[in-house]
Amino acid sequence: MNSLPWLSLVATVALYAGAKRLYTKRPRIYFSPLLTVPALLASLLLTTHISYDTYHSGTQWLNLMLQPATIAFAVPLYKYRHLLKKHAVEIIPSVFFGSVIAMVSSAWIAEGLNIDKQLVGSLIPRSVTTPIAMDISRLTGGVPAVTAVVVILTGILGSLLGPLVIRYLKIDSEIARGVLLGTSSHAVGTVRAFQFSPTTGTVACVSMILAALITISTVQLLLPVMI
Repeated sequence: MNSLPWLSLVATVALYAGAKRLYTKRPRIYFSPLLTVPALLASLLLTTHISYDTYHSGTQWLNLMLQPATIAFAVPLYKYRHLLKKHAVEIIPSVFFGSVIAMVSSAWIAEGLNIDKQLVGSLIPRSVTTPIAMDISRLTGGVPAVTAVVVILTGILGSLLGPLVIRYLKIDSEIARGVLLGTSSHAVGTVRAFQFSPTTGTVACVSMILAALITISTVQLLLPVMI
């Protein structure tokens, strides 16, 4: 039994490495590691009858790596500071209002559907990248694990619907495209943004980081309005 946690860790890393390699060769959304790895892991745990507690005990250090990953967001923000400075008037207000609307609309729609308050708290940070979203979930009384799933689904939907919105509304500005994808669908949207152009992807990266910072800075102020 003591070997099961370590086997869980090895299986997680191996599945992710394999899924990432497949996605690199065939960049289709249904081959994304965000979709394939959780599905394969769930099937593996159910088939082998490994409990979640056993799995978590072997892979918990992967969760701990989210904290330094959060700090690492400062690197691209510094790297692209010239772009942020040049287009600050367009980027910062757009990301601010986009982040606030994402939080408030998620809470109001969830409450309108009479969803449990704990689940409402889990939905509020859905448009923020996973490491920060899970921390925000604790502040809003949500369940971080549920928030992580919702964040992944939001990113995937955003990467699918975002290009359709861009095409339908005929958004030609690279700045506008980057803000749209980075603010609404975080890292997954940023990857999609780079498929438009390097500038669009860079703006999306900056927008994703700003959205995370703005959300974690304002969420407690907005809690009385949301819950």
